[in-house]
Amino acid sequence: MLTDSQAVTSKGIDTHLILIYVALVIIGWLSIYSSSYDPQAEFTLFNLDQNYGRQLIWIIVSAAFAIAILVVEGKFFYNNAYIIYLIFMLLILSVLFLGTEISGAKAWIKIGSFSIQPIEFAKFATALALAKFFNEGKTDSERRNIWLIAFIFILVPAGIAILQKDTGSALVFFSLIIMFYREGFSGWLMLLGLLIIVTFVFTLMWNELYTIAFLLVLLCISCFFIRGNKMKLLRNVGIFLGFVMLVFAVNVAYTKVLQPHQRQRIDTIFGKSIDPKGADFNLNQSKIAIGSGGFAGKGYLNGTQTKLNFVPEQTTDFIFCGIGEEWGFIGSIAIFTLFMALILRIIFLAERHKSTFVRVYGYGVASIIFFHLVINIGMTIGLVPVIGIPLPFISYGGSSLWGFTLLLFIFIKINAE
Repeated sequence: MLTDSQAVTSKGIDTHLILIYVALVIIGWLSIYSSSYDPQAEFTLFNLDQNYGRQLIWIIVSAAFAIAILVVEGKFFYNNAYIIYLIFMLLILSVLFLGTEISGAKAWIKIGSFSIQPIEFAKFATALALAKFFNEGKTDSERRNIWLIAFIFILVPAGIAILQKDTGSALVFFSLIIMFYREGFSGWLMLLGLLIIVTFVFTLMWNELYTIAFLLVLLCISCFFIRGNKMKLLRNVGIFLGFVMLVFAVNVAYTKVLQPHQRQRIDTIFGKSIDPKGADFNLNQSKIAIGSGGFAGKGYLNGTQTKLNFVPEQTTDFIFCGIGEEWGFIGSIAIFTLFMALILRIIFLAERHKSTFVRVYGYGVASIIFFHLVINIGMTIGLVPVIGIPLPFISYGGSSLWGFTLLLFIFIKINAE
């Protein structure tokens, strides 16, 4: 696509992706309107005092962004990928000094009565930079360090997000490792990374002795399959000792570094304590709302849990509660199906394209959307900890909608060329 050797025949704009995008945005606006619906109040489409009025403005601006992207030549995004990445890294870094703290995270910049969250735009910028990096020819030195350099592209925005106390956004960047695997990253190293996460979680759920016992069982199993190979046995013992150190490091951080309210939050998430009026409140109300929807739902504008504001953050992080309550299991599955159709379509188009740049960026887009989908829905039904990330195209918020619109439509554009 972007060099003579990679030129492909123009495929045109993929209307399937655009139609799914439009459907999700409309569903999002309807859900936001429903959550604030008052039959006694006068309806005004562009009422900026209401979330649905402001969201409509964000939708119109997003449409303008989408049209602008489709007008620009696709090679613009390739040629300027690193510049775009650098600009947004500097922008999210500036938030640490110029930003405003909202809901415990210093991740917002106030502009008049509105707030913008720059980290949402850093997601597409990071995916672009990684796509260009994997597309370029590498020197021998770069080939040896390709995964280290690629990880640095991720660690920079993730590290800044952690400094902003925005853990959810930090985790989103690590979802881009899925694209690494597609480009040849070792499956064993990914398995090792997964084991690190499992060790971290088990240490917080149980205690260090139980977790070490679990790791010891894994060591014994692995030694059984590689018996007779002393080098591999020594390697596995070394890995085991490294994980033991990790267990004690997590325990020290939990007991000595974290504040009491942070430990309470973690204990509640992993079921070690109950706090129905505090850390458990959001999740409990979310489950009640979704469960009350049953199979077919209560009907649009008839959700009682969301209408009476029992569910906190019901238009942003917990917007899926309103969908589950009013549209029931059928509506929830329909939304999930739309998202999966979007993700699978992106992967299909990415695999079909001859350009490495388009393929890698496509996998980046699919990874980010998939991570948001699984975590957002998972936290509303209690399958994953509540970390506070929006449901793409549906949750209220200009930054989120703009960021995902840019992420998707850049792929639509570069795939068309």
